[in-house]
Amino acid sequence: MNIFLNQNLATGYKSKSQVSGILTEAWVHNEIFCPACGSLISHFEKNRPVADFYCDDCKEEYELKSKKDKMGKRILDGAYETMIERLKSENNPNFFFLNYNVENYTVENFMVIPKHFFTPEIIIKRNKGLIDRPSYIMCSIDLTQIPQSGKIFYIKNKKVEAKKEILENWQKTLFLREEKELASKGWILDTMNCIDKIGKKEFSLDEVYSFEKELKEKHPENNFIKDKLRQQLQVLRDKGYLEFVSRGRYKLAI
Repeated sequence: MNIFLNQNLATGYKSKSQVSGILTEAWVHNEIFCPACGSLISHFEKNRPVADFYCDDCKEEYELKSKKDKMGKRILDGAYETMIERLKSENNPNFFFLNYNVENYTVENFMVIPKHFFTPEIIIKRNKGLIDRPSYIMCSIDLTQIPQSGKIFYIKNKKVEAKKEILENWQKTLFLREEKELASKGWILDTMNCIDKIGKKEFSLDEVYSFEKELKEKHPENNFIKDKLRQQLQVLRDKGYLEFVSRGRYKLAI
């Protein structure tokens, strides 16, 4: 995989945003395969409101977000209300995230986040609307609330990942698409994030329980946090995300 953006494509353009869009979209079209099936992806016609790319074989759709320098913890997006509505719809796309070095135009990180990892909680309102439309509130995508298994890298710190691994990582969390209720999916993702924070392949139930206070603040209406966590661990075990080791002990299966 070539990690260099083709600067010749932007000859004659002066707008930095135009240059970035031209170079990054061309790079994705030429270098990136569909993480769902491995086929080539195609570019939608310009100004399509929902997505930028699609796979003609499996019909998955992708929206590209690009950023120079570091990717950061949040990615700027469009209108808040529009984004929330998209999460509830059937045509919500998956997201490609790309960051590049503006000095030598090399792609430093590129990842895909499958659409089944998106919930309203990760969409954050920005403080102000547009200057000429103050009531038009924009939003950001909070990457810190997405489990590590939902960040599938093609390129990480300029290192290209194997295609086989990318395709396998995509398949491992497809069970989340079976959960249509956003609130229920949110609890599964909360539990996955707790496991990430523990930072070990094998862990205990008590270590998961240590997040009870944090989750109570997030879900004040729920008075049975531990029961809920046990339920989610069972779901993750049944879906093959976790393995049961012994009483009160689990390990990541992926």
